[in-house]
Amino acid sequence: MALTNRYDFVILFDVENGNPNGDPDAGNAPRVDAESGYGYITDVCLKRKIRNYVELVKEGVPGYNILIKPDRSLNAKFTAAYEAEGLKTKNKGKDPNEVKKARDYMCRTYFDVRTFGAVMSTGDDPCGIVRGPVQINFARSISPVNIQDVTITRQARTTEDRKETGDTEMGRKSVIPYALYRAEGYVSAALANKSTDLSEEDVELLWTALMNMFENDHSAARGKMCMRKLYVFKHENVLGNSPSHILFDKISVKEKDNIIPRAFDDYEISIDSNMPAGVELIEKI
Repeated sequence: MALTNRYDFVILFDVENGNPNGDPDAGNAPRVDAESGYGYITDVCLKRKIRNYVELVKEGVPGYNILIKPDRSLNAKFTAAYEAEGLKTKNKGKDPNEVKKARDYMCRTYFDVRTFGAVMSTGDDPCGIVRGPVQINFARSISPVNIQDVTITRQARTTEDRKETGDTEMGRKSVIPYALYRAEGYVSAALANKSTDLSEEDVELLWTALMNMFENDHSAARGKMCMRKLYVFKHENVLGNSPSHILFDKISVKEKDNIIPRAFDDYEISIDSNMPAGVELIEKI
């Protein structure tokens, strides 16, 4: 079923004593804007968690496979699409109609392709490029973050040579004592109907994934991560009834006065419920 509504959304989530998204160029420390001191989390990180949740709850269900994961190479999956559609392989994409058929197969088969899009133009059997109707911005912390390097000890040595220096060795891990993050996203019904056939069922699964994406992703490194709020702006029509930035400004999050934030309750959330005509605000959490 074609989408009849455009959506915009805002998520608020927090981390306690953890590293929500390490930067490999900074010793895997939490990502931080060097000029402002605010923490940030990449869109790729958030999409990974959504993919993992969908794969967990929809494993084996046709149409809900995940393309971007470390199993087979992407080119092998592209070739499989040609084979499934009975198309000539190793043709280097010379026939645009065959590329389109393979592209449509990828959208039907893989949830993350019809949701986030994908560049599938590599290898002997290219499947084209899909522009995803769902996009998520980088998340940014509401307050500047304080990264702490915590010294830890380990009582298991990896080699005999290292064991000769003693039974324990020192290590370090970088954590944020507490941070509340905000991210904003978009669901383009027009693009979904034009290119990927993202359905209403897919969108409902997206909301469920956003609400639960940290619940099966806990680890010692990431600490305690919780989804706190999901606000969805539902437009009356396909193209939308208001610019997204006007809607995002309806939700304001600020620190309470004279406090060092260490919990979600240390913030005040203000919502301007006066929505533009044709827009409904739905608070999922």
